[in-house]
Amino acid sequence: MQASVLTPHPNTPCAAVRRIEVDLHIAGATLELCYTVEGDIGRLLIPAPSPARRADKLWQHTCFEAFVAQDPTAGYYELNFSPSTEWAIYRFSAYRQAMAAVEAHHPPRICVHRELGRLRLEASIALAQLPALRNSPALRLALCAVIEEVPPRLSYWALAHPAAKPDFHQAAGFALSLSQDDPGSSGLTTRSHEDV
Repeated sequence: MQASVLTPHPNTPCAAVRRIEVDLHIAGATLELCYTVEGDIGRLLIPAPSPARRADKLWQHTCFEAFVAQDPTAGYYELNFSPSTEWAIYRFSAYRQAMAAVEAHHPPRICVHRELGRLRLEASIALAQLPALRNSPALRLALCAVIEEVPPRLSYWALAHPAAKPDFHQAAGFALSLSQDDPGSSGLTTRSHEDV
């Protein structure tokens, strides 16, 4: 499994976090992601555990995200996973257009592990719940995280930061390609800025 490293937006540095990695692959028809945060975890504001349920505005606090599309200019999904185990899925028809909440029949599974110097969130979601992605041989993804630290301030982490301000919705930020042809492998390809 290939690890992808997120970096903070230049305008939102974060002294408490040293590194954020994301591992992902497709297992059967399920997208599996594992976010690992390394640093001074005690300085982070981490949402308290709550019943797993859909919730809005999770990105206002520490939250892990993935944006998934066949072609982000033709529409995409936003997936939010909170350490509280709350979640949200949104569908956009184009860049920040026609946002609609997606009601998942099988909610994402979220597991959180916290230890000294490390926070790990594992999330899995059935791709069948994202109908616009069905029968797509490859997906493009933007992997992101919002980190809230003490005193309360937010930093924005992603594979790529194509805009002057943090903006996870930018098509140029969909910097990974993930093949669905071989369900047992990661099939990851990282795109350069020149490719997108």
